Amino acid sequence: RRAHRGAPDAKIMLSVARRARCGVPAARCMSSLVKVSPTMAKLIRDMGLEGVYITPSGPKDTVTKPDIDAAAAAKAAKDKELAKPLTIDFRPMEGWELDYYGTAPTLPTSATTSAGELLEYYETMYTMRRMEIATDVLYKGKFVAGFCHLYDGQEGVGMGLEAAATMTDSIVTSYRDHCYQYTRGSTVAEVLGELLGKYIGPAKGKGGSMHMYKADNNFYGGNGIVGAQTSLGAGLAFAHKYAEDGGVAFALYGDGAANQGQLFEAANIAALLKLPVIFVCENNQYAMGTSLARGSACTDYYTRGQYMPGIKVDGMDVLAVREAVKVAKELAKEGPVMMEMDTYRYHGHSMSDPGITYRTRDEVASVRAARDPVALVKSWLIDKELATEAEVKDIEKRVRKIVDEAVAKAKAATPPPPGELTRDIYVGKYEHPRMVNVGPGPQGGPA
Repeated sequence: RRAHRGAPDAKIMLSVARRARCGVPAARCMSSLVKVSPTMAKLIRDMGLEGVYITPSGPKDTVTKPDIDAAAAAKAAKDKELAKPLTIDFRPMEGWELDYYGTAPTLPTSATTSAGELLEYYETMYTMRRMEIATDVLYKGKFVAGFCHLYDGQEGVGMGLEAAATMTDSIVTSYRDHCYQYTRGSTVAEVLGELLGKYIGPAKGKGGSMHMYKADNNFYGGNGIVGAQTSLGAGLAFAHKYAEDGGVAFALYGDGAANQGQLFEAANIAALLKLPVIFVCENNQYAMGTSLARGSACTDYYTRGQYMPGIKVDGMDVLAVREAVKVAKELAKEGPVMMEMDTYRYHGHSMSDPGITYRTRDEVASVRAARDPVALVKSWLIDKELATEAEVKDIEKRVRKIVDEAVAKAKAATPPPPGELTRDIYVGKYEHPRMVNVGPGPQGGPA
């Protein structure tokens, strides 16, 4: 959206920011160039109508005040329609020692949502999917160096958790961290930039795939050591309790990491100190290439806490995850909680793993056909007549365009300057590099 201010007959492109907020096809909205005076352009911004189609009725297709009022009324009616509540059932959860802190909560079997909410979930989850597919292509094209672990298939966990969490809550996860960097506020281009080792990345291109980070929104990144993030999660929970800020810490790990000793050490100290931490096992069935039955004596990961409540939920259902996390957050006010998300990864453990030596292609295809978390939200939208197929297709086209542009931006971005070599080692201090030929840092640091 661009408004050329200062000219008496300025032109403005009124395009769709979100298809969910517009009552006409996106193609029509995005191709409509209408004349808008600076006064009317300001009114459009003040009324929150940027991105909403406005039918001009003035001379030579100029937008008038009545046109803007009509668009505002149409938008209000559309928003009201999108906000209508509806209930969706999901597979029952399983609980463990739910009365550990007192009266056991009731585990929900349905969720209340709306068309507008599901459209937002779908757009976010579809963006996650397309971003990870783009990462796959970039890796195979040798643009990505180092290890790379993709999240496609597990979007229901990430979206459901974020839908129940706030930015006050902390998240620390494993090396499968790209999508959490996105949901915590980074753009697709910034995430891909980090993967390509570019300066626009959240870690200035110095962290790569496994070390995303966004502390200003309480995302404490990926962790390259299997299971080590669980101890950090306990520490983040200690910080929340100490600050009395009402936040909880989510410590995410996989079924392979569930057998790591540091998890049990972290759970023990969290239980002793009654820390507001939720240990979340993203059970994608195969660890680093070993099935559950071959790698774990007990595969009920939500019961592993022993001295804390546990909840198991269908991780492929975003609404089930959201509702389960809401319950876990209430329990975490009294102490730690252990969750298990029953999910599935489509790619191998990492990009170096073809993912078909310990499972068949047919198995992956059957899970994708029956339980895909992104397709599930799409089916709700269309089957319940909350959106048309054309409306959903508009979202997909827009997301694909955003991801394609992000790929181009990441490729064109510059790597970190040489002066970054010894920055970010000590807080607030620049260590002069020794025995290395580097230029000045980006803030004019010494050569």
